[in-house]
Amino acid sequence: MGGARSKASKGVVEFRPYVTKCLPVGAQITCADNTGAKILEIVMVHKHKTRVSRLPAASVGDFCNVVVKKGPAELRKQIFGAVVIRQKYPIRRLNGVRVQFEDNAAVLITPEGEVKGTDIKGPVAEEASEKWPRVANLASMVV
Repeated sequence: MGGARSKASKGVVEFRPYVTKCLPVGAQITCADNTGAKILEIVMVHKHKTRVSRLPAASVGDFCNVVVKKGPAELRKQIFGAVVIRQKYPIRRLNGVRVQFEDNAAVLITPEGEVKGTDIKGPVAEEASEKWPRVANLASMVV
């Protein structure tokens, strides 16, 4: 009988560091920029495939749609794009270090990819700053 055959490519394999997805749809996170929004709720995670009945989840560096739950009236009950910049669950890096933050936080992004605010409060994970150079420009501290 024939066994299952590996279909791996024979070229160079590109390695992407994997960050554990720990913020499911419905998670409420803090807004780390100065737009006025305080609490954001994740409503959709872009480019996420998953198993049947499992909620899509986001991690550091992921782009997701959020709704402002607490903040000024002109921002509330509207859908915005956001990038997750911190998560409580430990991030394992290739050098063996595990990095973990005090809170889950995101920054609001315009459809063109610009950060809505002009300042980011607190540290930004290195994984998010590599993916989003505009976030890295505004970050006061990259960890």
